Amino acid sequence: MSANSSPRAQRMAMLAASSATAQQATEPAASTEPSYICTSVTATTVESFLAEIQEAAASGVDIIELRLDFLTDFDPEQHLEKIIKACPLPYIVTYRPVWEGGKYEGPEPERLAVLKMAALMGAPYVDVEFKASPYFFADPHEVPLSTKVILSYHDFKQTPDAAVLNKLATAMRQAGADIVKLAAMANDIGDAARMLDLLRNKDGPMIALSMGERGQIVRLLAAKYGGHLTFAAMSPERASAPGQPDIGRLAGLFNYRKQSAATKVFGIIGNPVAQSKSPLIHNTAFQHIGFDGVYVPLLVDDLERFLAAFKDYDDFAGFSVTIPHKVREAALRAAKDVDPVAAQIGAVNTLIRQADGSFKGYNTDWEAAISAIERGLAGNAGTPAAESPLKGRTVVVIGAGGAGRALAFGAAARGARVLIANRSRDRADALAAALAAQYGSAAAAAVSYEDLAGGRVVGDVLANSTSVGMAPNTEESPVPAAVAGQFKVVFDAVYNPLWTRLLLDAKAGGATPVDGLQMFVGQALEQFRLFTGGSEPPAELMERTVEESMGVKK
Repeated sequence: MSANSSPRAQRMAMLAASSATAQQATEPAASTEPSYICTSVTATTVESFLAEIQEAAASGVDIIELRLDFLTDFDPEQHLEKIIKACPLPYIVTYRPVWEGGKYEGPEPERLAVLKMAALMGAPYVDVEFKASPYFFADPHEVPLSTKVILSYHDFKQTPDAAVLNKLATAMRQAGADIVKLAAMANDIGDAARMLDLLRNKDGPMIALSMGERGQIVRLLAAKYGGHLTFAAMSPERASAPGQPDIGRLAGLFNYRKQSAATKVFGIIGNPVAQSKSPLIHNTAFQHIGFDGVYVPLLVDDLERFLAAFKDYDDFAGFSVTIPHKVREAALRAAKDVDPVAAQIGAVNTLIRQADGSFKGYNTDWEAAISAIERGLAGNAGTPAAESPLKGRTVVVIGAGGAGRALAFGAAARGARVLIANRSRDRADALAAALAAQYGSAAAAAVSYEDLAGGRVVGDVLANSTSVGMAPNTEESPVPAAVAGQFKVVFDAVYNPLWTRLLLDAKAGGATPVDGLQMFVGQALEQFRLFTGGSEPPAELMERTVEESMGVKK
């Protein structure tokens, strides 16, 4: 063997020299290799570290990462073997230095010696920083082939471009990595596409992670795209990296271990999306009927940029589109074809990928919202079943975005007169004009937000389509309390919290409150049909699942 051989070449030659070791160390083919769930132990004292190892082992993970750099009382000669022997599961020994985002501030030779010592003690994995690999592999005979070496690279500021990422992965493999690990901060969800591209095109075992909420889908979908493992926290508050999911949601809600290349991906597009119940309601329903799909949160700032970044991902099969309004406007533009009702409304909240890769837009908001309001009115005053309770009524809609347009057109279609109040008056005027063109000049008018807030706009139904009052801003309301009580029925599209400040004020003033959960579940039922190609949704399960998550008792 040449003295100038690369560390990896030397390790591979050593591997081939021992058939028994080769059988132990050879990785299975990427198509059959499982994707593992790993959690990190980060306690600061050896005693609590040992206890946390047992907690991690009982949490349902496959692999435990031992973050030795978090320990403040660690003596390698005294504690390392004790820690390793305490692990009942496969484990990764990591001793991350400050210069790579860790806690260790001591001399490098001592740190690398601990990692080699762990390998000699039988560690299944050790994690070594790519920058330190020349020193770690200075004598490849010091690292047993039975230990898989993870070479890792972290960028906590940004995600490098594709060429840089691919060059890094190749260099890491050549430097001696058994497993390549690349982690980078996602400042836009498009950055996540580059990390998933790494997994799709990998030439060996790889861990690819996007940090931050905008890159969370890389962690949630690593199994689908063949990642060696993904990291999850033992509980939401114990996440060791930005955007890290917790074990229960990853394994249960997102069905991580059952994902495959054939799994279809759906998601909710918007900003914010963390509070959304859409992943809960759709994933629960998918699993209930045995549909091979997963529904994920997609924090998107620019829809066109998102769709461009994922244009080659045909398995991204459909999306729910929520706030802000600019995202919904972009969804309408992005749809090559639009359902006639959605075209009439001029807003879509659902995109479904077609066979040619384009998207068709639908609006599932309007009927769900109008039906909920009609039920509220019917309970308020008896109306013949053959006629909508909205006919001849005046409906005041707050907001002229996608949900506002759905409410306004739906109410007008049922025979109501619609008044639109929006902070931006030009949007209210434009929506009123669109309604008048469709249903006649008497069907709609714009009113000033100031007049509504001052109690100078009267009507039968007040319908809020904005996000005002959504968690965490639960004490906010789009109108003063006295105004809410002036209407017969008050509807709020916000469903988290269920009892918004607007609805509480409406009830206190004698109005019939109609919560946004009814609209949310109703529109989700129709989206489910679109996502699954017409499967009938388990309606009672979907409604009960959301209610239980919000502590609603019936």
